[in-house]
Amino acid sequence: MPEAQPPESTRPTTPATPPAERFALTGVRVFDGEKLLPPATVVVDGPVIGEPGDTRGAREIDGNGGVLLPGLIDAHVHLEDENTLRAFAAYGITTALDMGTWPASRVDALRGRPGLTDIRSSTYAATSPASGHAAHMGLPEGSLVATAAAAERFVTERLAEGADHIKLIIDSPGFGQETVDALVAAAHRHGLRTIAHAPALEATRTAQRAGVDVLTHAPLDRPMEDADVERAAREGRVIVPTLTMMEGIAAALARPGAPGPSYEAARASVAALHRAGVPVLAGTDANHTAAAPSSPPYGESVHHELELLTAAGLSPVEALRAATVLPALHFGLDDRGVIAPGKRADLVLLSGDPLTDIRASRTVVRVWCAGIEYTRA
Repeated sequence: MPEAQPPESTRPTTPATPPAERFALTGVRVFDGEKLLPPATVVVDGPVIGEPGDTRGAREIDGNGGVLLPGLIDAHVHLEDENTLRAFAAYGITTALDMGTWPASRVDALRGRPGLTDIRSSTYAATSPASGHAAHMGLPEGSLVATAAAAERFVTERLAEGADHIKLIIDSPGFGQETVDALVAAAHRHGLRTIAHAPALEATRTAQRAGVDVLTHAPLDRPMEDADVERAAREGRVIVPTLTMMEGIAAALARPGAPGPSYEAARASVAALHRAGVPVLAGTDANHTAAAPSSPPYGESVHHELELLTAAGLSPVEALRAATVLPALHFGLDDRGVIAPGKRADLVLLSGDPLTDIRASRTVVRVWCAGIEYTRA
C-alpha cells in the first residue's frame, strides 16, 4: 500500500560472493507443487537445476532429510536497499515483486545481485493528484496522472526506464473510471501487466471494470459480493490480498466503538475468491515507510502471510503454491517457481514439514539464489 520512499541509504559493504558451482543436495524431500516426493538427490549446475542422477563432478551436500522448496516469491513489496534483499534471502524469499520504488536508478542498483533476491519492479506507481497517496505519501511528480490523456505518457515513461509491470493506485478520492481504463489499455498495448492497489470494494470494482490483471489488497471496508467474485473468476483475474498489511492497518486504525477498517472483511473476500477458483498469491506489502499505516517486515512477513492464507481457507499446499508456482506463472517468470531441470536454482531447505503445519515454513536452514548460497554478511 505505501508508495513513499525513505531517503536513499548508503549501500552496505558486501563480502565477495562466490560463483555458482555444481553440487548435489542429497536426501531431500522435494515439494513438487502438490506433494512431498520421497528423499532424493537434486543436482544444481551453476545457476540452474541439473539433470537428475547426473552427479559427476558435483560437490555433495547432505540435506539431512529436509524439505526442499522452490525459492519463495513475495508478490508485493516496496524496496529500499541491499539490506532489503538480504532480509528477503535470509527468510527464503528469492524473488520479490516491487510495487513502487523510485527513482529507476535505485531499482537498477538492486537488480541482478549475485547470491541475493532477484527483483521485478513497477518503478513509479500511477496515482491521481487528488488521491490520499498524493496528499500524504510524498509521491514524486512522475507518479501523478491527472487525466486519461496522460496515461500513454506515463506508461511509455515507465517502459523506457525498465518497468516490468504497471501499478495503479485507486483511492477515493482519486482516479475516475476513464483514467483507470486508459492506464490499463495503454499498459496492455505495450505488453505490460497491470496491478491495482484497491483496498476498498468500490476501488476493486473500478479496477475490474477497467480489466486490470491483478488486484492487490483485499477490501477492508466490506467483503466482495457474489457478483464481484464471479466477475473476477470469469475474467481470469488474480488477487494478491496482502492480508499481513490488511491485518496491520485494521489494528492501527481501530477505534473503540467506531466503524473502521475490518480485517474480517478482507479475510472473507479471500475465502470467497479462493472458493471460486481465483488464484490467490502471497504478497505482504513489506515496507520501511514512516508514513505507512503499517510496515510488515521484509522477509519474515511472508511466513505470516502463509499462515493468514491458511486461516482464510487455503490448505498448506495451496499456501505454498501461492508463494512459488502461482506468482511465477501469473507474472510471467517461467524460469522459476518449481524445482525441475533447467529452472533457476532458487531453493529453500527447511528442517520442518510445512505441508503438515504451515508454520514450518519458518524453519529455514539454507537458501540458494540462482545456485549461490545466501550467506549473512
